[in-house]
Amino acid sequence: MIKHGAKMIQAVANATVPQITLHIGASFGAGNYGMCGRAYGPRFAFSWPNAKTSVMGGEQAATVMKIVTEQKYAREGGEPPAGMVEKMYKGIVDQFDRESTALYSTAHLWDDGLIDPRDTRRVLAFTLSVARESMVRKLRPSTFGVARM
Repeated sequence: MIKHGAKMIQAVANATVPQITLHIGASFGAGNYGMCGRAYGPRFAFSWPNAKTSVMGGEQAATVMKIVTEQKYAREGGEPPAGMVEKMYKGIVDQFDRESTALYSTAHLWDDGLIDPRDTRRVLAFTLSVARESMVRKLRPSTFGVARM
């Protein structure tokens, strides 16, 4: 997996074609980056309203924290207070569920906006035409800020 993942990252990082990312389902962790997530600087990144993006799934993160907490108390020779681990687990799952939604992502400008799934072809055609135009037209440096609506 590491060998083939490295090949994928190499291909995405060195691609010379316009990179356009669409988040249409769940995109977690290294898979998000490997498929040209925001860190790779795609020309455009859009999300469908049902998309979820996060470092990892909420249950996975909560399970890791549960194991770490239980091991910490075991090393100290005790047990966690009653109900504390379950409360922490539920809190982490709820936080990840809240913060992995497309609305949360777009509100933090992690993409270029939400698109209606029915408009996907139209948006892709438009972004490809913008990318093509940028290759044939001489661009002048921007002297003003960028606004997003």
